[in-house]
Amino acid sequence: MRPVNFIADNEVTLLHTGTDYFPALVAAIDAAQYEVYFETYIFAGDETGQRVLSALVNAAQRGVQVRMITDWWGTGRRQVNSMHDHLVAQGVEHRMFNPWFKRGVTRTHRKICVVDREVAYVGGININDDMFCDYDHSKALSAPRWDFAVQVRGPLVVDIQAEAVTQWRRLGKLGIIKRIGLYRDMRKVQKIAAAHSVQAGFVVRDNWRNRRTIQRAYLQALGKARKSVLLANPYFAPGRKFRQALASAAQRGVDVTLLIGVGEIWLQDAVAHSFYPKLLAAGVKVVEYHKTQLHAKVAVIDDDWATVGSSNVDGLSLFLNQEANVVIKDAAFAQSLRQHIEDAIVDGKVISYDDFKHVGHVRRIGYEIAFVFYKLLMRVFAVGKYA
Repeated sequence: MRPVNFIADNEVTLLHTGTDYFPALVAAIDAAQYEVYFETYIFAGDETGQRVLSALVNAAQRGVQVRMITDWWGTGRRQVNSMHDHLVAQGVEHRMFNPWFKRGVTRTHRKICVVDREVAYVGGININDDMFCDYDHSKALSAPRWDFAVQVRGPLVVDIQAEAVTQWRRLGKLGIIKRIGLYRDMRKVQKIAAAHSVQAGFVVRDNWRNRRTIQRAYLQALGKARKSVLLANPYFAPGRKFRQALASAAQRGVDVTLLIGVGEIWLQDAVAHSFYPKLLAAGVKVVEYHKTQLHAKVAVIDDDWATVGSSNVDGLSLFLNQEANVVIKDAAFAQSLRQHIEDAIVDGKVISYDDFKHVGHVRRIGYEIAFVFYKLLMRVFAVGKYA
């Protein structure tokens, strides 16, 4: 497996929830001088969305080239169409990702912004109010949605910028010759920089060359883990290889803890529950988070490996949708993220192997049926890649 292309001399700042993220994002857009590339899955029409939208429009009106991509399904047909007309009228270049499923069922689930090729933002935070569910904007949350993003400055911004430009070009009208040239550009890999300052790598999942890149990054880190694994994710439904990597790490003495968001989608919860017995028997610790909506897709492995991004640990993210993560090799950053995860674990409910002794046979069968159904769906939509 090709390793993550780590690049040195970066400044990577962890942003926790919209409280950290939106002020930094808007400030960067407000300071833009010549270009902004922006991509998101959900762009709500609430106060938070209007705040970011105004920043993008204001940038375009002062002469900045603003290129914006929103997912047609994630944002919603009515919202994205209404927003499109307004954006174009104000000078923002806007493209919808896969309207009416013309390119199959794949969605862009990425959250990326690059400003002036100097600063980039990558993570799991959509453009919507932290205090309302992202799947039901009328449902209030008891606490701000638990999520993360990173602000990146340094050489890695070049890679993020290149991917943003590539995505923009992909959604335009390209002839076969230009598409071949674009594919060749995507195959180019920079040399790994010397190991000093903060090392970070940008990994994406698409249906071109990077079909398994994010999963491979996880599997490589899990295979090398010697002390601990902390993984937080809202939708836990990985393929067999990922589950085996977690179990194998635990069986060789690594302290493996999963923090899983529950309570959103019954099928997703049932699929996750179908994995619990084997994972728990292997020594993996499972904690369910109920305090608020857990939307973060983050992990810390050992003392200096961490990742923040848009990719869930499920079939949709690992094998179908377009995703983007930043992987960071830095002890201070890893410790900061670790503390956030450990604090959330305190607020969660620990699941023990004995808990499943009291689960009735009917419910256990229901979990297994849910997994079989989910696996069938993933193999159909991901063309057999869910494994």
